[in-house]
Amino acid sequence: MYKVKSYQYSIALAVCLALAGCKTPAPEAAVTTNTPVPESFGATAQTQDANNNTAALNWRDYFKDQNLIDLIDVALKNNQELNITLQEIEIAKNDIRVKKGLLLPTAGLRAGAGVEKVGRYTSQGAGDATTEIKPGVETPDPLGDFTIAAYANWEVDIWKKLRNSKKAALNRYLATVEGKNFVITNLIAEVADSYYELLALDNQLDIVKQTIKLQTNALEIVKVQKQAARATELGVKKFEAEVLTSQSMEFDILQQIKETENKINFLLGRYPQEIKRTTSTNFLSLLPAAVSSGIPSQLLQNRPDIKQAELELVAAKLDVKVARAEFYPSLDITAAIGVNAFKPSYLFTMPESLLYSLAGDLVAPLINRNAIKAEFASANARQLQALYNYDRTVLNAYLEVSNQMSKIENLQKGYDLKSKQVDALNTSIDVSNDLFKSARVDYFEVLMTQRDALEAKLELIDTKKEQLNAAVHVYRDLGGGWK
Repeated sequence: MYKVKSYQYSIALAVCLALAGCKTPAPEAAVTTNTPVPESFGATAQTQDANNNTAALNWRDYFKDQNLIDLIDVALKNNQELNITLQEIEIAKNDIRVKKGLLLPTAGLRAGAGVEKVGRYTSQGAGDATTEIKPGVETPDPLGDFTIAAYANWEVDIWKKLRNSKKAALNRYLATVEGKNFVITNLIAEVADSYYELLALDNQLDIVKQTIKLQTNALEIVKVQKQAARATELGVKKFEAEVLTSQSMEFDILQQIKETENKINFLLGRYPQEIKRTTSTNFLSLLPAAVSSGIPSQLLQNRPDIKQAELELVAAKLDVKVARAEFYPSLDITAAIGVNAFKPSYLFTMPESLLYSLAGDLVAPLINRNAIKAEFASANARQLQALYNYDRTVLNAYLEVSNQMSKIENLQKGYDLKSKQVDALNTSIDVSNDLFKSARVDYFEVLMTQRDALEAKLELIDTKKEQLNAAVHVYRDLGGGWK
């Protein structure tokens, strides 16, 4: 008899599995170009050697300014965005614990007490009235119910649904770690950018002050010439207007300095205070760090955002497997053991008060398959999203490095030409002043020469700042700074 029942159960199980397997949809095939990464960044002037990659340098070795290094140290300790990202890592770590816990049986203790009064003219009431617990002891009315039991429940992971879910959580945890590394690289680059911008503004302020002094001297000369009838009131007013324009520019730069200092303080997670920095006199002599780009394929190992996108893709693929497993029958095993009696004094009377149970449930979805199909389709869509995001991240990383390598080369050429332009205009200022004193040129030429020289000097400082920032950006884009 028992053999017949076991065969019946086996047949029923096989039918359920067959039905579930036949109707389970297959994962949607991912569409991607699979375009290989180019062999070079296209910048012939830069070193592209697999054994020589700037990204391998520690940021303390890449940056030479000790004041900048100190600022980055503070930012890595106090920056709020980075601290928020660290908490995201903790959340992802706890999610792994949750998924791991689902693989194990759940167990607990239960204690209960109750009372039940049924009608005398019912089957239960009539039965209780004619039943003796012991010879001469009738069943109590009302009937108490006291229970102390341990229970357990376990979902058997037949289709690896729970294990794949745990693996997906693990990959998302690793992705948050890479996300933290990406935040670090960007934070270091942003602090360095703002620091060099502050140095540039300091130098521009010095140049404007020097120009104001030069223009004030020229104004005094034209006033003397007016008294000697060699110049007009128009010339005096033109020089006065130029001095006022430069003085106004000085206050604009002071405001920019204040805002840049506050931006750095925000990145450092502190309230406004003066930023310690290198003296501005040697800004133009600063040289951008030498850059070796390595080869493009190294971006896959060095860029945290690429590794994060890759891990998110792996997690999305596992999510599809989890969603697909929902179509299969699930096997739940439940068990309980304890004591049960209508009176507390009988609870530990063995074996009469002993209770135990063991049951297995095999459940296959039939009615709610549309909801499962919808979740499976969503998991497929999220997988495709993750794939496209990975391809986009790789492409973006390559283009960023290519742009910065080209920018470094072109900025150097532009800086050399602007330096010659500034030298020529500095000489022209001295010449125009001498000619103006001897009345061989008018005030307009002197004004235009001074204005052109000021603009060229400010542009030269901007170019130097862009050079330094380009070196920072290419270090970040190559994947440096987080190691």
